[in-house]
Amino acid sequence: MNGVGVLSPDSGGLKTHAYISAMAVSRKPTAKIAPRTGKSKLYTRTGDMGTTMLFGGGRLPKDHPRVEAYGTVDELNSTLGVALSFMPARGVIAKTLSGIQNELFNIGAELASGGKGKAAEKARLFIGAEAKIASLETLIDEYDVKAPPLRTFILPSGSQAGAMLHLCRTVCRRAERQVVRLSHEEHVNPDILSYLNRLSDLLFVLARYVNRSAGKPETEWRKG
Repeated sequence: MNGVGVLSPDSGGLKTHAYISAMAVSRKPTAKIAPRTGKSKLYTRTGDMGTTMLFGGGRLPKDHPRVEAYGTVDELNSTLGVALSFMPARGVIAKTLSGIQNELFNIGAELASGGKGKAAEKARLFIGAEAKIASLETLIDEYDVKAPPLRTFILPSGSQAGAMLHLCRTVCRRAERQVVRLSHEEHVNPDILSYLNRLSDLLFVLARYVNRSAGKPETEWRKG
């Protein structure tokens, strides 16, 4: 039996839930799987009063700006997962987005830490930010030249993957706004803001490139 961790804004952002991902099964087709015993670790009941635990300790109301920030980053990660479901699993873009998902988990961990001192330093998982931001900028330049010239505003549409990437872009912008809001009240790693800002630009470019590759024309905005 193996356990994995998930990001869950309702349960404190980085609380590790135990899942059964593999079970020993007899080779005989008639073998029965032993039933699970004991209480599931998916629920703890500790958040029933509207508070959630931070990574490293402490509790906050679930509508606190910090919880909104890392919760929206989690939402962005989930929407990227939906976009990936419409792409070839071994494609270059899919691999790129999968790596970005991992970075978003690191960002979520840092945002969910709160506090100061050793606990905050331990949760500082978004490291090497300068190179990661530069990598996003390189990707933006690479795919921007492959997309059609942008003459006016376009409406979010196109293929399933392209439309989902447009949705990811808007969620990314919202995540950025939530982190900005949090930064007005508490210290936030400024590299997180830079990363989210570049990521939204990359998602826009990728949406246009994916739609072009799928032969889906863009719908231009008509003024008035």
